[in-house]
Amino acid sequence: MQIRVGYELVYSCPQPTPMLLMLGIHYSRVSDLVRPDHLVVQPTVPFSAYRDPFGNWCTRIVLPAGRTRLTADAIVNDTGNIDLANPSAQQLTLQSLPEDTLTFLLGSRYCETDLLSETAWRLFGNAPLGYARVQAICNFVHDHITFGYQHASPTKSAFQVFHERRGVCRDYAHLAVAFCRCLNIPARYCTGYLGDIGLPPPYAEMDFAGWFEAYLDGGWYVFDPRNNAPRIGRILIARGRDAADVAITTSFGPNTLESFKVWTDELRNGVAVNAA
Repeated sequence: MQIRVGYELVYSCPQPTPMLLMLGIHYSRVSDLVRPDHLVVQPTVPFSAYRDPFGNWCTRIVLPAGRTRLTADAIVNDTGNIDLANPSAQQLTLQSLPEDTLTFLLGSRYCETDLLSETAWRLFGNAPLGYARVQAICNFVHDHITFGYQHASPTKSAFQVFHERRGVCRDYAHLAVAFCRCLNIPARYCTGYLGDIGLPPPYAEMDFAGWFEAYLDGGWYVFDPRNNAPRIGRILIARGRDAADVAITTSFGPNTLESFKVWTDELRNGVAVNAA
């Protein structure tokens, strides 16, 4: 199948404002791009691109004073398959883990393993090892947190959301990531596009989504405690330790986000069939 994805962000800045953007589709999906997600900036200003330490595409830009529109509109080939699951995947011992996974065992800005370790072992210490243990974590987090955009906060951490019991998709992912790391399972935070493909209407208004990947049996597996069900058409933008590593935009000056739109639509004969 083909999926149309994109965004439109409109900022108002009282003065020239440097920003870092992490809006480009992940390099692992480049071969799937039918129409690239080239960044278009209005008014036209120069920008440059680089790769961060996790391999994510990033953009450096200085928004001028006044209103600036950032947009991209891509078409992506997708298998149309649901997220890959492997219930038989086993957890590796610490001494067997590859070195590049060890970073994802450590506490980070939004995933306080030191504060949640005792809780994690109390809740999941008797759960079967491997994939089943990660799924048990997702089941708990899905049931423990009440979803609502009004509960979003840029400073909310896994420890806070565990006690508040409300949040948005990134909070679900942060809490599950923290629990996995406490139990010696490498886990990394992911952000990207995830629409309602394959689901019955009504369709929700689109936003960028947050989920995570756990390292089991020599590979990384997708888990999504917010939805807690396999989904179709998940398109990765970036991976990191938590949301601090993969912020869609990071600004270094005063600004107002005047408009925010995201689209993720299945195309059939060039027509979107699941638009909100």
